[in-house]
Amino acid sequence: MQYVYLYFLIRVIKLYLLKMLNNKMRFKNIILLGFILVCLSSCISRKQLTYLQENESLVDSVSISPLSIKPYRVQISDVLSISLKANDPELVAIFQKSETSQSTSGNINEASMYLSGYVVDAHGNIRIPLVGEINVLGYTVEDIRNKIEELLLKDYLTEQAQLFVVVKLAGISFTVTGEVSSPGRLTMFKDRVNIIEALASAGDVVITGDKKDVVIVRQYPGGTKIHHLDVTDATVINSPYYYIVPNDMIIVNPLPQKALGTGTDGMQTFTTIFSIFSVITSTILLIRTL
Repeated sequence: MQYVYLYFLIRVIKLYLLKMLNNKMRFKNIILLGFILVCLSSCISRKQLTYLQENESLVDSVSISPLSIKPYRVQISDVLSISLKANDPELVAIFQKSETSQSTSGNINEASMYLSGYVVDAHGNIRIPLVGEINVLGYTVEDIRNKIEELLLKDYLTEQAQLFVVVKLAGISFTVTGEVSSPGRLTMFKDRVNIIEALASAGDVVITGDKKDVVIVRQYPGGTKIHHLDVTDATVINSPYYYIVPNDMIIVNPLPQKALGTGTDGMQTFTTIFSIFSVITSTILLIRTL
């Protein structure tokens, strides 16, 4: 739509310039041209800035069913946090990685989780001390928990050990780039993170960012896929891509207004158009005096 306006604007300017030169139009027609320029130039509207706008024709609020959220399946390069407990801690101590990489203050960050966690290698395996490699590619964290419990109880421990296994993703790491305040790689220590939380963690989308077409680059076992989300539409919460997954890359592209330089609000647009209008007027007056 922006380019249609630009094309129409160029045609109007051309038409008026021809009439000004051939018919010696009065100065008031130049003023009219200025108003046309202002009307055709678009600043960023409220609808382009507001998250989760609901359709006024809908009676009920948009809702999402928890049953529609599919459990995440582990991919290559994910980091898992695995904790083993038993009635005698020494029984499971030999199966655990050293936790000396965590800071003495008890704070957990991406670096410490990477060192103390279990990284899924290129073959989809993790290595547990004494046990060896376990394939986890494509499994949910619940599947992995059951798999570890069954393996340890079968070959190493008995039911009397009262084994208790906890398996979690060691944070959700993702990258946000483009028209956001603080682009970069981020990690959130939560079980689920939605796209709006991810954007907010990067300082939110700046006024020149396109919220109607947020791009998610996601890794799958078969390759990389690109998905598009309109975060201004409330129905986005029903999208299968509303919740991000580890290693997602989120790209916020600029609005056409930034590329065209027409301004982000009414005052900036008016200033820009007035400057263009002044140049056009000066050019016309110079031509007429020659």
